[in-house]
Amino acid sequence: MSNLKLSALRKNFGEVETLRGIDLEVRDGEFLVFVGPSGCGKSTLLRCIAGLEEITSGTLHIDNQLVNELPPSKRGIAMVFQSYALYPHMSVAENMAFGLRLAGFSKDEMHAAVQRAAQILQIEHLLDRKPKALSGGQRQRVAIGRAIVRKPGVFLFDEPLSNLDASLRVQMRVELSRLHKELKATMVYVTHDQVEAMTLADRVAVFNAGRIEQVGSPLELYHAPANLFVAGFMGSPKMNFIAATLEAATNTHATVRLADGTHIETQIDARTQPIDASVTLGVRPEHLEVHTTAVPNSLASTVHVLENLGEVIYLYLEVAGAGASVVAKTAPGSRLRVGDAAYLAVAPTQCHLFDAKGLALPAFHQP
Repeated sequence: MSNLKLSALRKNFGEVETLRGIDLEVRDGEFLVFVGPSGCGKSTLLRCIAGLEEITSGTLHIDNQLVNELPPSKRGIAMVFQSYALYPHMSVAENMAFGLRLAGFSKDEMHAAVQRAAQILQIEHLLDRKPKALSGGQRQRVAIGRAIVRKPGVFLFDEPLSNLDASLRVQMRVELSRLHKELKATMVYVTHDQVEAMTLADRVAVFNAGRIEQVGSPLELYHAPANLFVAGFMGSPKMNFIAATLEAATNTHATVRLADGTHIETQIDARTQPIDASVTLGVRPEHLEVHTTAVPNSLASTVHVLENLGEVIYLYLEVAGAGASVVAKTAPGSRLRVGDAAYLAVAPTQCHLFDAKGLALPAFHQP
């Protein structure tokens, strides 16, 4: 196992700055996930760690050793790519042992390493097959096995599940989580899928435009996002945002006014903001309680679209007078239909407020 430390790391491609000063520590044995939209720099950073891209400035330490100038083979890392990149003319065992053979390992050493990795991944029965005889999930296991046999200090995964269908992705998420617990290895995993980030990670680093917006546990990012970007990226469906004006603020509560004059009470400390400041009210779909008659602390709305998924119904609604569309999650059996009026009640403790710069205002917590 190994730890990583990145300090003021930057990467330029010509005049284009892709990474804009990354400061990050990955703990020994940690499963850290880089998540963010396409083009945000997460894969570029992974390739910088691997040594496949030259670092423009800043430092990268692995196990307290500066590795900026070290070639990939000397860094103690193994990388699993989005593409399986298996040799079609080799068997599974030969594919897994190929790197060891190049490194000069003996046949007995290679055999022992391949058998151990195959046992961990439960693919012992596949060792004599060629890649064309494997399913997508089996090929990905072989690619991971090729990394395991090297016994690296750090595993790097670059969107390894994106080529799999939905059911296989779920299965492989479980397998990767089990693998991490068994190997107790340091793993850095890149994905654009926030569901993978939420289910796999010890901690998540949310990337945006070459910067890290926030680092924390999945639940920290979900319940206490640092800004509008993180709040909108983590969660499916994403958090609802409604423009509002600050009406009153104490150390325990803030009242906001929507465009139609509706007042919403929140348990947010907004004293840093002047009265009448523009703010954004954020509420997650599962925290909106749907009613057919007016109730306190609620948003008047109209149902525009209804998605019935069996175990849950998603209502897409237009908030009256606010010019905002929101999503509400409700239990099956709802009798609401398209065109019906609905009132969306929200508990003050479930509200988020963001200032004009998009930064989250602190929630008040009972002592």
